[in-house]
Amino acid sequence: MIRVEDLPAAHPGRRLLTGRTPFFAAPTEPRCSYCAYVPRTWTPEARMPVLVAVHGTGRNVGALREGLIPFADRHDVIVVTPLFPAGIDDPDDVHNYKTLDAFGIRFDLVLLEILDQVRERWNARVDTVMLCGHSGGGQFAHRFLYLHPERVEAVAVSAPGSVTVLDPTRAWPDGTADTRDRFGSTVDPAAIARVPALLTIGADDDGRADLAAMGEPGRSRPAELARLATSLREHGAAVRTAEVPGVGHSAAGTQPSITAFFDDLLTG
Repeated sequence: MIRVEDLPAAHPGRRLLTGRTPFFAAPTEPRCSYCAYVPRTWTPEARMPVLVAVHGTGRNVGALREGLIPFADRHDVIVVTPLFPAGIDDPDDVHNYKTLDAFGIRFDLVLLEILDQVRERWNARVDTVMLCGHSGGGQFAHRFLYLHPERVEAVAVSAPGSVTVLDPTRAWPDGTADTRDRFGSTVDPAAIARVPALLTIGADDDGRADLAAMGEPGRSRPAELARLATSLREHGAAVRTAEVPGVGHSAAGTQPSITAFFDDLLTG
């Protein structure tokens, strides 16, 4: 794999591998992929930090990356946007990545392998990363935090339709009772509590009709987010919440609250 620092400054590969990059196949699971935005100020010595932004069910990765470019340029941060495609081994499946494992794929490990490649190609700082996700991406983000808290510097969760609470009596994905058998690791609430968290949602994002249509009658996105906040706080986590006025179920609508959260992290 070519490292950007190995290319001469005038090489066209430098232009291809900074700014908006192409999509790259994930190292050991080529059905998954990722693209990045790398600020043009990139140098190998900078060891830029990384923000991972995880798409929702619609998988609108391009718009997700585009909306984060001003934040990336403001703070010299590399934005990594993985793509976990729909239809893997089931042409109608759109949910595969949300609970981290499906069809024999560990989507959390796919992301860790992507980050290894980001470290190698751009000499990026990926030991810990900022992590955010909207809707299905919010489901992925908080569950990834549960299994890999040591890799997350801060997490922002936007409008998930279902959540996992820190309950060792309930099976995954409702709780954390069987993570040792399922993932080979035990969830550590104390480690999770050390990670700053933002939980955000649009004020007009009820979601009851959507969730009922998907077989979850009686649930709403605000109630799910509140359950997650309560669970995290009961275990000592510092949780910030943000309800965005006039916004429905919109990744772009909650993105300003997410970037403000990370702004505070990087400037405080």
